[in-house]
Amino acid sequence: MFNPGGAPSDETLRAHVAGTTILVTGASHGIGRQTAIRLAHAGATVLLVARSADVLEELAEQLRADGCAAFALPADLSDLDGAVPALAERILAEHGPPDVLVNNAGKSIRRAIDRSYDRFHDFTRTADLNYLGPVRLLLALLPAMRERGSGHIVNVSTVGVLLPPTPRWSAYQASKSAFDTWLRAVAAETHADGVTATGLYMALVHTRMSAPTDDFKLVPGLTAEEAAGLVCHAIVDRPSSIAPWWATSAGLIDTAARGASDALVRLYASRFTSRGEPRPAAAPSREETPS
Repeated sequence: MFNPGGAPSDETLRAHVAGTTILVTGASHGIGRQTAIRLAHAGATVLLVARSADVLEELAEQLRADGCAAFALPADLSDLDGAVPALAERILAEHGPPDVLVNNAGKSIRRAIDRSYDRFHDFTRTADLNYLGPVRLLLALLPAMRERGSGHIVNVSTVGVLLPPTPRWSAYQASKSAFDTWLRAVAAETHADGVTATGLYMALVHTRMSAPTDDFKLVPGLTAEEAAGLVCHAIVDRPSSIAPWWATSAGLIDTAARGASDALVRLYASRFTSRGEPRPAAAPSREETPS
């Protein structure tokens, strides 16, 4: 598990972010909300992005009442040809290129493949928000960030990207892995222009996104506030990646012994379904929440 003690102190965070403009997607709830609150109180101007306009405006008003600078920019990041280009245009026109972009918005879907045969839309809508949406947004913002010669991107990803693929999570893990790979490749190109990136591979965080999965309630995890501290750590120290030590080790083992790893995953999957046998009607068919 992460050590929440890696979060910077209030004084250190303020020294790094005061006077900067930081864009936080998925800012209405959970990790994004707590990140925005902490950054705003540290002196950053926070640009709050999520679909829930009323929740965003309430948060912005709360922060402004505390003497902070906050702007609600409601947008559906899965609207690739409408809302995302319009959001980028508004950001650049009203605030200029952000100093930091925290890519936190996401959708999680947990569904077995035998319940997904006629649900191709599960994969497209997950990819739209977790992969293509942030790609479209960054394609619009990166030119100005590179021209300025500075900027940092924090991608709030999942530890699942580093581990063997997990049954029932194919749509979610594939979309998160796609953006992780894209950003790492792009960061290699933009580094010379002063635009860097951190992949933050979160283990379990107890938020409304994880709440529908009953098994997670029995597993130790971080609070949204602790997770926000790790986002702040990524902003201050700007490492290439932040991940639990055990995830990196597990990833190396998976690469070195893929056959054994796959066998363990198949054994785990056999708990949930048997080939050729339909699930009982009473079995839960879906567990999903947007961020």
